Amino acid sequence: MEKQKIGVGRRKEAVTRIFMSKGDGKIIVNDKDYKVYFPLVYLQNQVDRPLKTVDVANKFDIKINATGGGVKGQAEAAMLGIARALLEINPEFRPALKAAGLLKRDPRSVERKKFGHKKARRSFQFSKR
Repeated sequence: MEKQKIGVGRRKEAVTRIFMSKGDGKIIVNDKDYKVYFPLVYLQNQVDRPLKTVDVANKFDIKINATGGGVKGQAEAAMLGIARALLEINPEFRPALKAAGLLKRDPRSVERKKFGHKKARRSFQFSKR
Protein backbone atom coordinates (compact mmCIF):
# COMPACT_ATOMS: atom_id res chain seq x y z
CA MET A 1 0.00 0.00 0.00
CA GLU A 2 1.24 3.47 -0.87
CA LYS A 3 2.22 5.81 1.95
CA GLN A 4 -0.60 8.18 2.79
CA LYS A 5 -0.12 11.89 3.35
CA ILE A 6 -1.78 13.25 6.45
CA GLY A 7 -3.02 16.79 7.02
CA VAL A 8 -4.94 18.14 10.02
CA GLY A 9 -7.45 20.97 9.74
CA ARG A 10 -9.27 22.82 12.50
CA ARG A 11 -12.08 25.39 12.58
CA LYS A 12 -14.09 26.43 15.66
CA GLU A 13 -14.62 23.10 17.49
CA ALA A 14 -14.26 20.94 14.36
CA VAL A 15 -11.17 18.82 13.71
CA THR A 16 -10.51 16.84 10.52
CA ARG A 17 -7.75 14.35 9.73
CA ILE A 18 -6.97 13.97 6.03
CA PHE A 19 -5.50 10.83 4.42
CA MET A 20 -4.46 11.26 0.77
CA SER A 21 -3.30 8.61 -1.69
CA LYS A 22 -3.01 8.31 -5.47
CA GLY A 23 -6.36 7.60 -7.03
CA ASP A 24 -9.15 8.90 -9.23
CA GLY A 25 -10.65 11.71 -7.15
CA LYS A 26 -12.93 10.00 -4.60
CA ILE A 27 -13.53 12.00 -1.42
CA ILE A 28 -14.92 10.04 1.54
CA VAL A 29 -15.97 11.78 4.79
CA ASN A 30 -16.71 9.51 7.78
CA ASP A 31 -17.39 6.53 5.43
CA LYS A 32 -19.83 8.53 3.25
CA ASP A 33 -19.34 10.28 -0.08
CA TYR A 34 -18.64 13.96 0.58
CA LYS A 35 -21.64 15.01 -1.52
CA VAL A 36 -23.88 13.02 0.83
CA TYR A 37 -22.12 14.19 4.01
CA PHE A 38 -22.10 17.86 2.90
CA PRO A 39 -25.46 18.22 1.10
CA LEU A 40 -25.10 21.97 0.50
CA VAL A 41 -23.26 22.84 -2.71
CA TYR A 42 -21.23 25.69 -1.23
CA LEU A 43 -19.83 23.32 1.44
CA GLN A 44 -18.89 20.80 -1.28
CA ASN A 45 -17.11 23.64 -3.11
CA GLN A 46 -15.21 24.51 0.10
CA VAL A 47 -13.86 20.94 0.30
CA ASP A 48 -12.94 20.96 -3.44
CA ARG A 49 -11.27 24.38 -3.40
CA PRO A 50 -7.65 23.40 -2.63
CA LEU A 51 -7.74 20.62 -5.25
CA LYS A 52 -9.13 22.93 -7.94
CA THR A 53 -6.67 25.69 -7.01
CA VAL A 54 -3.65 23.52 -7.85
CA ASP A 55 -5.54 21.56 -10.58
CA VAL A 56 -5.21 18.03 -9.12
CA ALA A 57 -8.93 17.31 -8.65
CA ASN A 58 -8.89 13.79 -10.14
CA LYS A 59 -5.43 12.60 -9.09
CA PHE A 60 -5.91 11.77 -5.39
CA ASP A 61 -8.32 9.73 -3.28
CA ILE A 62 -9.05 11.48 0.01
CA LYS A 63 -10.37 9.97 3.23
CA ILE A 64 -11.49 12.46 5.88
CA ASN A 65 -12.24 11.78 9.56
CA ALA A 66 -14.30 14.69 10.86
CA THR A 67 -15.20 15.19 14.52
CA GLY A 68 -16.72 17.98 16.59
CA GLY A 69 -18.39 21.23 15.62
CA GLY A 70 -21.02 21.62 12.95
CA VAL A 71 -21.17 20.79 9.26
CA LYS A 72 -19.85 24.17 8.11
CA GLY A 73 -16.94 24.08 10.55
CA GLN A 74 -16.07 20.56 9.43
CA ALA A 75 -16.13 21.58 5.75
CA GLU A 76 -13.80 24.51 6.40
CA ALA A 77 -11.52 22.34 8.55
CA ALA A 78 -11.39 19.79 5.71
CA MET A 79 -10.40 22.57 3.31
CA LEU A 80 -7.43 23.54 5.50
CA GLY A 81 -6.42 19.90 6.06
CA ILE A 82 -6.46 19.09 2.33
CA ALA A 83 -4.37 22.19 1.59
CA ARG A 84 -1.80 21.13 4.21
CA ALA A 85 -1.69 17.56 2.87
CA LEU A 86 -1.13 18.90 -0.68
CA LEU A 87 1.87 20.86 0.64
CA GLU A 88 3.39 17.61 1.98
CA ILE A 89 2.93 16.01 -1.45
CA ASN A 90 4.43 18.91 -3.41
CA PRO A 91 5.91 22.02 -1.74
CA GLU A 92 5.67 23.87 -5.09
CA PHE A 93 1.90 24.21 -4.52
CA ARG A 94 2.57 26.71 -1.70
CA PRO A 95 2.39 30.01 -3.67
CA ALA A 96 -0.93 29.11 -5.32
CA LEU A 97 -2.52 27.87 -2.09
CA LYS A 98 -1.24 30.85 -0.11
CA ALA A 99 -2.53 33.33 -2.70
CA ALA A 100 -5.98 31.71 -2.44
CA GLY A 101 -5.85 32.05 1.36
CA LEU A 102 -6.13 28.32 2.00
CA LEU A 103 -3.20 27.90 4.41
CA LYS A 104 -4.45 30.22 7.16
CA ARG A 105 -6.44 28.81 10.06
CA ASP A 106 -9.51 30.90 10.87
CA PRO A 107 -8.90 31.91 14.51
CA ARG A 108 -12.48 32.98 15.28
CA SER A 109 -14.35 30.91 17.84
CA VAL A 110 -17.25 31.31 20.26
CA GLU A 111 -16.80 33.88 23.01
CA ARG A 112 -17.32 32.55 26.53
CA LYS A 113 -20.39 33.40 28.59
CA LYS A 114 -19.87 35.96 31.37
CA PHE A 115 -21.54 35.80 34.77
CA GLY A 116 -24.32 38.33 35.29
CA HIS A 117 -25.17 38.11 31.59
CA LYS A 118 -27.58 35.95 29.65
CA LYS A 119 -25.00 35.17 26.94
CA ALA A 120 -21.48 36.43 26.18
CA ARG A 121 -22.55 40.08 25.88
CA ARG A 122 -26.35 40.07 26.12
CA SER A 123 -27.60 41.26 29.52
CA PHE A 124 -30.78 40.14 31.21
CA GLN A 125 -33.82 42.26 30.39
CA PHE A 126 -34.02 45.34 32.60
CA SER A 127 -37.27 45.91 34.44
CA LYS A 128 -37.81 49.31 36.08
CA ARG A 129 -40.81 48.06 38.11
